[in-house]
Amino acid sequence: MEDKIQKNDDVIPLKNINKKKNYRPNVAAIVLSSSYPANCEIFIASRIDVEDAWQFPQGGIDKGETPKEALRRELEEEIGTNDIEIIAEFPEWVSYDFPPAVASRMAPYDGQTQKYFLVKLKKSAKINIETEIPEFSQFRFVKTEELHDYITFFKRTVYKKVLKYFKQEGYI
Repeated sequence: MEDKIQKNDDVIPLKNINKKKNYRPNVAAIVLSSSYPANCEIFIASRIDVEDAWQFPQGGIDKGETPKEALRRELEEEIGTNDIEIIAEFPEWVSYDFPPAVASRMAPYDGQTQKYFLVKLKKSAKINIETEIPEFSQFRFVKTEELHDYITFFKRTVYKKVLKYFKQEGYI
């Protein structure tokens, strides 16, 4: 049986995502604080394994899992909660290549192809980055215009594209 992921309502073979490079299917969450829309602050966290590498929660899509299922599982695994409301979904998959220092640890993948979701923490959500297998050493909520001060260099282009879309659509 061929490995597949679900893209919106379609199931697509992994081999068709990108024929030139081997990208890992992945989901990513732009997590807004529970005070959104009155206060638009975005969750970022510093990776435990890479110094000064701040990012959004993200993770691989397991075999047989839809992107939304992976989103909820990854949020639970990485920030200790999936108590969220999905506000919007970026309409396409976006990809980036790993820099050499990261690529060696992520073999056989050359990078990731990601489905982005804009989510809001529910008032009852409790963030806990001290999960079973911690990925982050610290986190904070920042204003959109402050993100570039934190985000690791090789993810900036994708982050800018996705954030620009959500801003143009009136979500942030």
